[in-house]
Amino acid sequence: MITGPDTGTGSGPVLGRSRVRAFGLRTRLLLAFLLVAAVSAGTTAALTYREARTALLETAQDTAVTSFRDQVQQLAFALPVQEEGLEEVLRDIARRGKPHPWVVFAEYGSIRVSSGENPVSTVITPELRRAARADPHGSFERVVKDGVPYLTIAMPTVFKASPGRVLPTGLVLYAVMRMTDEQVNVDALLTAARDGALPGLAIALIPGLIAARSVLRPVRELRRAAQSMGSGRLDTRIPVRGSDELADLAHTFNESAAELERSVRELREAEARARRFASDVSHELRTPLAGMLAVTEVLDEDADRLDADTARAVRLVSAETGKLAVLVEDLMEISRFDARAAELNTDEVDVAEAIRKTLHNRHWTDDRVRAELPDGIRARLDPRRFDLVIANLVGNALRHGGAPVTVRLRTEARSDGPPALITEVTDSGPGIRPEALPHIFDRFYKADAARTRSAGSGLGLAITLENVKLHGGTVRAGNLPGGGAVFTVEIPLNAQEAGG
Repeated sequence: MITGPDTGTGSGPVLGRSRVRAFGLRTRLLLAFLLVAAVSAGTTAALTYREARTALLETAQDTAVTSFRDQVQQLAFALPVQEEGLEEVLRDIARRGKPHPWVVFAEYGSIRVSSGENPVSTVITPELRRAARADPHGSFERVVKDGVPYLTIAMPTVFKASPGRVLPTGLVLYAVMRMTDEQVNVDALLTAARDGALPGLAIALIPGLIAARSVLRPVRELRRAAQSMGSGRLDTRIPVRGSDELADLAHTFNESAAELERSVRELREAEARARRFASDVSHELRTPLAGMLAVTEVLDEDADRLDADTARAVRLVSAETGKLAVLVEDLMEISRFDARAAELNTDEVDVAEAIRKTLHNRHWTDDRVRAELPDGIRARLDPRRFDLVIANLVGNALRHGGAPVTVRLRTEARSDGPPALITEVTDSGPGIRPEALPHIFDRFYKADAARTRSAGSGLGLAITLENVKLHGGTVRAGNLPGGGAVFTVEIPLNAQEAGG
């Protein structure tokens, strides 16, 4: 038996593709859920359609082939076959055709007879004719002609030459049956499968939304909790629901948050104790230091009348007492910054005149310090704090850099904000080592690890940074291309208080 390929036409919906932009987790979960539902529904519908279609076609096909074979086997022809009377035989066979009416054709040599109007069929293919000559049991084929499906059956007539052996007579009968009813049923199956899958996808959205919500709710709570902790609320916790992986995640987050809160609380307490200790020590030292300074001043005046060793010891005590007094004052100042108690008392000042006063008060009016200070630049500054900024930078340049030290003043317009007051302090020393630049404003940082002591307190640049920040400005350190360090202070001309 030779079977030909099914030929048919079909149509389906054309899905337009849109450019995919950024998808959130909720959308991705829904799409994944719908994709699984679509694949499942499509696979089920396709398998059901295929099995039902095959059952419909095979039922009609087997019925027609069996009926046609039985009728042909009941015929008896005298050889050679004559055309007279053959047409009536074919019509009789066609009338008994099932499950649908047939058109029967006979081919014998050059004889062509049919039960219909045309003696030759345009539906019967050459492949079916060759199969009929090769197989005495007959063959069939399903074909589509002009959009109409047909079942074509070829059944050669034979006679028994001996038991178990048959020979063809040369007469071949063909039955052609329309399968329009089966095609209608198949199309109905396809429509039912498609119409059943689409509502199923729509209904699948409901469990998809429920599943997405159940997954995303803990994620949203985790995001809100992380934002809350980022804003400083370390007591934030997430409610734990159920016993799945998301509940484990919420439990782990709560444990981590509790540990972080405990660690931060301990650090804050330790920092507060350290600040209070530095402040208390500084306060306690101020009174005895004031007395010591008064005594050392008297001793300095009489040092020339003492012997050499005693005079040297007196001057050493006086110098160290002065350094201790500076350190205590700096500690007091830095403790005010740590306690957020530092305030700006701004006034409109002539910046060039303020810098000249700073240099004059420190006796830096000789060749060691050069000033490039254009007149007419006025800004709102805290005179005392600006005086400390300039004094610390120039003093640091003289101690650790090299003379001459240059102080430059200028203004600079900004497209994204108010104009800035820029003060540069440069020295003629070797510059700052690259590995020391990131830490130059740290408290008690020593750029030279071999230097255990310095002439300053080790807090000057840290206090400078805090005073500049209080003005809403910035200070940075760097090196000049030709050698030497440069410190650049940028403060808005209309500086307002930036810290409490």
